Amino acid sequence: MLADIMQYIECPKCGHALAEVDNVLRCEVGHAYDIARQGYVSMLRGDASIGTADTPAMVEARTTFLGSGYYSAIADAVAEAAADALADGAEGCIAEVGAGTGYYLSAVLDRLPERVGIALDISKAASKRAARAHERIGAVVCDAWDRLPMRDDTVAVLLDIFSPRNPAEFERVLVPGGSLVVVTPTPRHLGEIVQILGMLTVDDRKDERLETAFEGRFERVASVLVETQLELSRDDVAAVAGMGPSAWHVAEKRGARIAALSESTSVTLSVNVATYRQISLD
Repeated sequence: MLADIMQYIECPKCGHALAEVDNVLRCEVGHAYDIARQGYVSMLRGDASIGTADTPAMVEARTTFLGSGYYSAIADAVAEAAADALADGAEGCIAEVGAGTGYYLSAVLDRLPERVGIALDISKAASKRAARAHERIGAVVCDAWDRLPMRDDTVAVLLDIFSPRNPAEFERVLVPGGSLVVVTPTPRHLGEIVQILGMLTVDDRKDERLETAFEGRFERVASVLVETQLELSRDDVAAVAGMGPSAWHVAEKRGARIAALSESTSVTLSVNVATYRQISLD
């Protein structure tokens, strides 16, 4: 709920603290953000581009697919990584950039009952789901490429799962020595259907580019490969293809291609779950 996260968020326009008054979040300067009836609050700047935000159809596909448990191994690994990262007792909240429906953040909060979570996403459709995904989640609509509506040094663990990465902002909002848990697909991920359906492929140098982006700010301290086989029906294939960035590509041809698949298709789940720690300047 938003009340649980007020101490961690700030006005994205001026950086002042926010208070809830009559279902509106206001700062002392007068900037105001209406709380939607679904429980989330939008802090998008007026000039923000939402062209790539998840649509209601994409959110529905994600809800259906994740609700079937196919990615539970990823959720378990993320929760384990977050718990390990907090072994030293660092204070602060758990936040997720590009949180979508709040599926992974919920798994982490179930593992860490003393923490609250903040779901950050540019999609209002996704934030509607995230706001109700867990009793300790507060959902905020924002742009990951802009200044995050978070106070400095307030996040103990930041999750970034198949989502944009803004290293400078990640460094700013994490507590000193805070951790970043990043999930990225390997080139094998969903490989059996990527070419057939015209889905986006994974760059062979993705891991190298990730390390370059974090250079000087974060160092990798742990990494786990999560890999298994999934048996997907045609409906499952349609959901996984329609829930992410690939939903924007050759969608008009996808129905016929899915119909041509076997009744059940074996598909590889293959992702890296990596934990990064802020580099100390001492």
